[in-house]
Amino acid sequence: MTQQSSRRIGVLMGGWGEDEVSMKTGEAIALALEANGHQVARLFAGNALDTTLREAGVDVAFLALHGRMGEDGRVQGLLEVMGIPYTGSGVLGSALAMNKGFAKKLFRQHNLATPTGYVVPASKLKDVPTLHADLGFPCVVKPASSGSSVGLTLVHTREQLEPAIALACRFGGEALVERFVKGREVTVAILDGEVLGTCEVSHDGSVFDTQTKYDGGARYHLPPRVPATRVANIEQMALTAARSLGCRGAVRVDFIVPEIGNEVVLEVNTLPGMTRTSLFPKIAKAAGLSFEDLVERILEGAAMDGAHLHAAPTVERTETQVEAHAS
Repeated sequence: MTQQSSRRIGVLMGGWGEDEVSMKTGEAIALALEANGHQVARLFAGNALDTTLREAGVDVAFLALHGRMGEDGRVQGLLEVMGIPYTGSGVLGSALAMNKGFAKKLFRQHNLATPTGYVVPASKLKDVPTLHADLGFPCVVKPASSGSSVGLTLVHTREQLEPAIALACRFGGEALVERFVKGREVTVAILDGEVLGTCEVSHDGSVFDTQTKYDGGARYHLPPRVPATRVANIEQMALTAARSLGCRGAVRVDFIVPEIGNEVVLEVNTLPGMTRTSLFPKIAKAAGLSFEDLVERILEGAAMDGAHLHAAPTVERTETQVEAHAS
């Protein structure tokens, strides 16, 4: 066991969104931190979180949150104000990655292929026929700002479209509708700006939904069953996607890899699941990194964006510049 640490680590779990998964992630992280010799406070994220943090007296926040509020920059903003370093991406990176519509725009600006689609708020359901236009079917409908495949539907007909959008809008008020791309589902784990490894997920369903993710039925292939040259390209795309959003720490980037045609970026996860059976730890294990070592690496990267002012750089003028200015 590692020597007892003087820092008190607050593991934030629960929250406003995917709390069941978050609690499992948080407990796994807390046990690993304790095994590494850290003082750990298990903190339930919810109303009056600022009070909870003050009373716990934590020095660092280890975020085990998923979905709305915890993964979209809001909790990160609170921690910035309170001066508590935290794991994962900063305020802007978290917000951009969680808002899938904005993230897709940034992907395209960096020449990354991503499925064609559109975002529709709950108040614009009547505009769906116009927005959908010739996008066609099947298509994938999911919340525009959520994770863990919550509220995701594979839609085959126009009659199914509006009910699927209404369901997705329950989770954040906006839905993302994308053209369905058939292919292998591949995910890349990035740690501190470097690729940790890549995994293919296969399953019997049409989409990798919440039930398949957490109730079994998924199979994992490390490395993916695609040519090594294509894996290298996917990993480079993953790094570009994470950098385009300004992400840091542990990041997972999800792709669809068609048999024919280019691979497409689906989304970037700034707080990937961290139970011992989650994708990120599986990839880390294949790379030779134990769960306890992975948790320690993530903790070492805890930081803040910082809101302090920087001193203005000193500009030295040459005699010629001074004379020109005077004249």
